[in-house]
Amino acid sequence: MSNYFQEEIETASREKIVEIQNEKIVKQVKHVYENVAYYRNLMDKQGVKPEDIKSIDDIKKLPFLTKADLRDAYPYGLLGTDLKDCVRIQSTSGTTGRRVVAFYTQHDIDLWEECCARAIVAAGGTNEDVVQVCYGYGLFTGGPGLNGGSHKVGSLTLPMSSGNTERQIQFMMDLQSTILCCTPSYAAFIGESLAEKGYKPEDNKLKAGIFGAEPWTEEMRKSIEKSLGIKAYDIYGLTETSGPGVAFECEEQTGMHINEDHFYAEIINPDTGEVLPEGEKGELVFTSLDKEAFPLLRYRTRDICVLSRKKCSCGRTHVKMTKPMGRSDDMMIIRGVNVFPSQIETVLLNEGYAPNYQILVDRKNNTDTLDVNVELLPEQMSDKVSDIEAMEKKLEGAMRTMLGIGPKIHLVPPKSITRSEGKAVRVIDKRKLV
Repeated sequence: MSNYFQEEIETASREKIVEIQNEKIVKQVKHVYENVAYYRNLMDKQGVKPEDIKSIDDIKKLPFLTKADLRDAYPYGLLGTDLKDCVRIQSTSGTTGRRVVAFYTQHDIDLWEECCARAIVAAGGTNEDVVQVCYGYGLFTGGPGLNGGSHKVGSLTLPMSSGNTERQIQFMMDLQSTILCCTPSYAAFIGESLAEKGYKPEDNKLKAGIFGAEPWTEEMRKSIEKSLGIKAYDIYGLTETSGPGVAFECEEQTGMHINEDHFYAEIINPDTGEVLPEGEKGELVFTSLDKEAFPLLRYRTRDICVLSRKKCSCGRTHVKMTKPMGRSDDMMIIRGVNVFPSQIETVLLNEGYAPNYQILVDRKNNTDTLDVNVELLPEQMSDKVSDIEAMEKKLEGAMRTMLGIGPKIHLVPPKSITRSEGKAVRVIDKRKLV
């Protein structure tokens, strides 16, 4: 089989790609203006009409969308089609407990799965492979995206979802999985678990892994490749823009190719909104060129990275993005889940605590840990250890409901968290991610 899933477009000339983008952006802006009142209002405030957008170069005239807009428009305010034309939603957590809900027509799902299929083929996947998908299923985009992509390629797909490592290993060995799809931290854990069971890297049939949904370093890549005996590929995506498959690594492993026929990428100065030239570091902005149900224009991802059009040895011509080098806001990605300090603050206030807290993030044995120190109010102090433990357990439950993962809560005495200029240092992230 070819090294490409859709060779004609994946290796298209720059002129052809721009031609596609020019055609799609004109059509998409018209679609959004006519069908999404929320964005139409933003355009009207900026004094721009659909007829002002004649090519992709005119995209700079359009207003940005942010997480705050998604929150304000929840749940149906950014819907671009009739609800009866939608066949699925996917979702991720939002900054205040409100979730980001993305809608999909069947056309949207087909395009998304094709993008994921491109990623699988770029990692060496064919219809003779056994693809083990250990990303979460349900509302999380990871599982459904790679599952659909694997089907498009024609691979035998194991829809394992996350967790239950004993079963993962059993199926991996018995069914001779060749491609593993999961978070990098879980891949590292599987590698460790295999070693503990006495398996050597050459004992499994894996040849590649497609890992994303959380930050990971080149050191971690090398460690995973060694422990599993594979080549580890990065993949990037957002629920807001479909899910994984917006960009993916090829065999060169020097950045992720963005599927430019579906997503237009810009790098901006996060403070001024100014579009920066190629090669400069800034905030990544995406426009979905042909999504029907949830068509976001100039969506600020808050991810900091660099774009490059340097010729790639794999033959793909689509622009590359580096791994995200951090974020321009305060969102943390912990075990593949988006966590915001504001979410933690919301829970504390709802549970009757003062918003004095400190978040401690670390990575132990290749797994993210999340601890939260919470100051007690004077009237909440107790000499009974059992009382404090009960309060911590109750708070952990409330946090799990809000965040989707369970932090370890530590209740500490009043005013024991160090202040800096009157404010607590909210997040201490000890992971070495860059």
